[in-house]
Amino acid sequence: MNAAGLRREKPMRIDSPGYPGFAYVRAFVGTRIARLSDARKRRDMGASAIELAIITAILVGLAATVLVIIYNIVNSRASQINSNNGRIP
Repeated sequence: MNAAGLRREKPMRIDSPGYPGFAYVRAFVGTRIARLSDARKRRDMGASAIELAIITAILVGLAATVLVIIYNIVNSRASQINSNNGRIP
């Protein structure tokens, strides 16, 4: 409980035992978001705006990477898709 008597919930934790790179990125982005939050509390918006732009660029890069991976998987396995030409199986 904090000073106002409100109970703070723990954030949901997502473990990724098979992907250490994902854990690193999550920790890196988490620290940047924490610094951004602290800067906003101190009204230090100049540096936090740059950090926000960097975080956004990283997230866009990750989204583009996932998109390319999914696109390549779908294209490589397109020949394995069986079509029944609209008939109910």
